[in-house]
Amino acid sequence: MTTATSTRPAAVAARPRPRPRRRIRVSRVLLGALAVVLALVWVFPVYWMVNSALLPNVILQNSTPTWLPFGGSFDNFSAVVEGGTFFPALGMSVAVALITVVCCLAFAFLAALAISRFKFRGRRSFVLAVLLIQMLPAEGLFIAQYKLMGTLGLLNTVVGVSILYIAAVVPFTIWMLRGFVAGIPADLEEAAMVDGLSRTQAFLRITFPLLAPGLVASGVYAFLQAWNEFTVALVILPQSSSATLPLWLRGFVQQSASRATDWGQVMAASTLVAVPVIIFFLIVQGRMTSGLVSGAVKG
Repeated sequence: MTTATSTRPAAVAARPRPRPRRRIRVSRVLLGALAVVLALVWVFPVYWMVNSALLPNVILQNSTPTWLPFGGSFDNFSAVVEGGTFFPALGMSVAVALITVVCCLAFAFLAALAISRFKFRGRRSFVLAVLLIQMLPAEGLFIAQYKLMGTLGLLNTVVGVSILYIAAVVPFTIWMLRGFVAGIPADLEEAAMVDGLSRTQAFLRITFPLLAPGLVASGVYAFLQAWNEFTVALVILPQSSSATLPLWLRGFVQQSASRATDWGQVMAASTLVAVPVIIFFLIVQGRMTSGLVSGAVKG
């Protein structure tokens, strides 16, 4: 009895003590504070752009920065829009971005299914070619692209620049969707076919909903590439009447610099270029989150 009672307190003393809750709370507070600081650093350039867009150029030229847009107005935005060149450039960018996103998703989706679900001769070579295409520098293709579009009569057209954007974005989009398709087991479709569904019905009802996050992510990538691209558009769209928003912004800055740069209008123009992207992300973000959650539950 004496031995049992003496070893029991020693065993209890040897157990690891639980970590104090105060340390856990302090670490969480520190991590939260660090996250807030990083978020402020990331958001500050966007805030400074909007803040400068609301202030007149006289205030912006002062050596003392104005941190809050008190007394500001939308005069810079009105001056930019009244120029008459913003809305044609906006329509050009929207048309090019929509065509690029739809065509890239269609082509990349079918190619990713073929690579992941079917075994055929040359499959590995095709995947390797997709990766090698991404290594080609875009600058080395400008002359060939310009001559090709000129021969086809597609310079200064939505179709011409969209074809080049699709060719540039499709390889990486195929690689992205291939990972999503490969992550969904084919047994789900086979089980649905055992229950009486055809292959097409099993794919549309089981596999396709699970691919929604991948399609949204690939669509976001294609949209950003088409919306922000500058160099290819500069070569294929030499006329100012067919400029996209990045080209329009460059021309706007050049016109402003010729008479002394009006930074308020430049920042207003930059804000107008960024607004459609923000709206697009606000629309897509909820669908992407819901798609990820539903895909995780169904998987």
